[in-house]
Amino acid sequence: MTKAPPVNKTPLDKRSRELRCQIIRMLQKGGRGHVGSAFSLVEMLRVLYDDVLRFDPKNPRSPQRDRFILSKGHGCLALYVLLAEKGFFPEAELWKFCKPDGMLGGHPEYGKVPGIEASTGSLGHGLPIGVGFALNAKCSKANYRTFVICSDGESNEGSLWEAALCASKHKLSDLTVLVDYNKQQSYSTTYEVLDLEPYADKWRAFGFAVEEVDGHDVAQIRAACKRLPLEPGKPSAIICHTIKGKGISFVENNLNWHHKNKVSDDEVKNLLAELEVKE
Repeated sequence: MTKAPPVNKTPLDKRSRELRCQIIRMLQKGGRGHVGSAFSLVEMLRVLYDDVLRFDPKNPRSPQRDRFILSKGHGCLALYVLLAEKGFFPEAELWKFCKPDGMLGGHPEYGKVPGIEASTGSLGHGLPIGVGFALNAKCSKANYRTFVICSDGESNEGSLWEAALCASKHKLSDLTVLVDYNKQQSYSTTYEVLDLEPYADKWRAFGFAVEEVDGHDVAQIRAACKRLPLEPGKPSAIICHTIKGKGISFVENNLNWHHKNKVSDDEVKNLLAELEVKE
């Protein structure tokens, strides 16, 4: 079994801190959000949108685009920040998060938000949809790739593993699953709720090529993505070992920050202070 890479001391560079600051500002404006889940995703999304995905923000439905699904839709704060940065919609929309006059809700909504390929948040749905995208590409001989980010808690869902079996059967080598393995769920650890280990071996048993990386190390994630597919004729799974709430000492691994529906000005001040961006 591959030894999980250490993540506890992974430093955040200026860009990663700036992205988290934007998430906090959204949280402040909207008054709610899944903070811990968004923070564990930042580096994964950053690599995908900076270095991997083919997309055209001026033509979000371009047939040549790669398809990306955030199956753990509750982590959407991080996704919205990247979509705004890449030009899918104006930054001003971020400040209307969860407001009646805004389009950004607590979970991504297909058909409403440019750049969103599927409405997600009910866990276990993203990978089945992604398998459908990848099957379509294979049958129609299209050259787009499909990427899905799942959560570890989401791996409790049988629909995820049914989809994995289907992906393996059809040899969907242009399908990649990235797992946000922060080892926590909404109310406890994954070990206590439903132990997933040996997790990497489970994906291998379902026919995936697997690599484990430090999910906050941009270079490691980027290097794994550059090797896709990890093995010819197999779908790929990149297991990203992360920390829920990464970047804020009092948020990391603190389940009280899984979701916040009320955030004080002092809390926002303290959050931003820990992420102070220095030149």
